[in-house]
Amino acid sequence: MGDDERDGYFGERVAATYDASAAEMFEPGAVDPAVELLAGLAGDGRALELGVGTGRIALPLAARGVPVHGIELSRAMAARLRDKPGGDAIGVTIGDFATARADGTFSLAYLVFNTIMNLTTQDAQVACFRNVAAHLAPGGRFVVEVTIPELRKLPPGQHVVPFHVSATRWGFDTYDVATQTMSSHHLKLEEDGRATYMPIPFRYVWPAELDLMARLAGMRLRDRWEGWAREPFTNDSPRHVSVWEKVAGE
Repeated sequence: MGDDERDGYFGERVAATYDASAAEMFEPGAVDPAVELLAGLAGDGRALELGVGTGRIALPLAARGVPVHGIELSRAMAARLRDKPGGDAIGVTIGDFATARADGTFSLAYLVFNTIMNLTTQDAQVACFRNVAAHLAPGGRFVVEVTIPELRKLPPGQHVVPFHVSATRWGFDTYDVATQTMSSHHLKLEEDGRATYMPIPFRYVWPAELDLMARLAGMRLRDRWEGWAREPFTNDSPRHVSVWEKVAGE
């Protein structure tokens, strides 16, 4: 099996341009509120990032004095992290974050930017919560940032929702409401005139479903907000940031 196959959907081709393609998510306005909230939850303890990627959150969180360890399937993404200033201070366990184990215990674990949906079965998502609980000290927190499925945008008979349209890039999601599977489709017109296409599979998941996964793993919901600035979560919220706490004795 080649490196790209072992790295899943985030192999060298994606890793090479990942930061540039998601540039808006690396802006201070997107990063700083998340780091502020996570640093407060971590306190004096260690933090575990599932799907640490190229270090968008891990590096500034470590710069705040929080020891951070990451779990990452993609060696190509982890290599980009190591090449950045401060990257050598972030330990990385290579593996599937639903099952891979890191050494020691943590006061905080977090999974951001819809990455829980990269686990494409309910069993894998349940396993992820159990894996997190095994890493957390009693009273430790697990934070997930994930979108709310946009099914309200689907009239009967339609299963496609566009999320980006420009002169050189198009993106749309396809939904299967019977199986809770979805795929994001990315098309890009390159400078040489070639078109590239990449589909990425996901499994969308509801807030109440995540709460049940947490309960199965011995955690309980502590907070749920619309975003990192702790905005109220409402019927119209497009995403949520949820915090579960590991119950002492579990």
